[in-house]
Amino acid sequence: MTNRFESGKIVIAGGSGFLGVSLANHLAACGASVVILSRRPPKPVGPWKHVCWDARSLGDWHRELNGAMGLVNLTGRSVDCIKTPDHQDEILRSRVESTRVLGAALKTIDSAPPVWVQMSTAHIYGDPPQVVCTENSPFGYGLAPFVARAWEEEYRASVLPAQRQVILRTSFVIGRNRGAGNGALGRLRMAAELGLGGKIGSGTQGMSWIHETDLNRLFERALTDQAMQGPYIASAPNPVSQQVLMRELRKAVGMPIGLPAFPWMVRLATHWILRTDPELVLFGRYVVPQRLQEERFEFHFPQLNDALEDLLAVC
Repeated sequence: MTNRFESGKIVIAGGSGFLGVSLANHLAACGASVVILSRRPPKPVGPWKHVCWDARSLGDWHRELNGAMGLVNLTGRSVDCIKTPDHQDEILRSRVESTRVLGAALKTIDSAPPVWVQMSTAHIYGDPPQVVCTENSPFGYGLAPFVARAWEEEYRASVLPAQRQVILRTSFVIGRNRGAGNGALGRLRMAAELGLGGKIGSGTQGMSWIHETDLNRLFERALTDQAMQGPYIASAPNPVSQQVLMRELRKAVGMPIGLPAFPWMVRLATHWILRTDPELVLFGRYVVPQRLQEERFEFHFPQLNDALEDLLAVC
């Protein structure tokens, strides 16, 4: 990779998970000096500096922002859980409070990063059946769109006027396992290998996705391209239905059959076995990155079959 950052510092807040570790490795390979802010150090050890923070209160960590060339905020409790009232509160507060304290920290330093790239979610558009959403589509209703709107509103209130602002509304990220978890792909692969990777519910719910390589390249571009400004959908240009996604996954792992699952089966299994939210698989959305296409961003993996072939060959 070319040295686009010339050892400039990039601070990744909430960077100890799958997405943060993947991005940190990518930016370090591009020549950046990466600092990860998180409660616990990422595993395994990588080409970055770790600084502890609680994502809620000011501390010595704020010094890392001074003179940095960019800030990326990925902080937020995982939505892969049962949505109890406490979990819903944590999902919201972890996003809003971390964004707020980053804004407060920026006001205490002499040289703030000129760009702040904020992660958001394509869940902001809700789950409209058979409707393809772009950046201009109306927002949805329910917990996920409410959290996403609150997250983005806090970002706009916290970012400094002089900073370039980029919001990436990210879809389902598929990537490799590097010791920090591998998103949902590992779980879906296991289901496919066991012959359970069939249609879930209607099977028509949208599965918008993006290869981790393209997401990392998109963050890189957001940090370095002065023309990027405002919200973008961060998703491959070819969303598929849940049924098609699992069919392609079965092909990739060499499993000829995939047993279907009725909604009542999914609700029982997700609650009592997987301990997660059934709506994550029973509902979905079709989103396309209209702004990125207009700005001629070149996806390395625009098609799902090519993305899965690349990932599962070494996953």
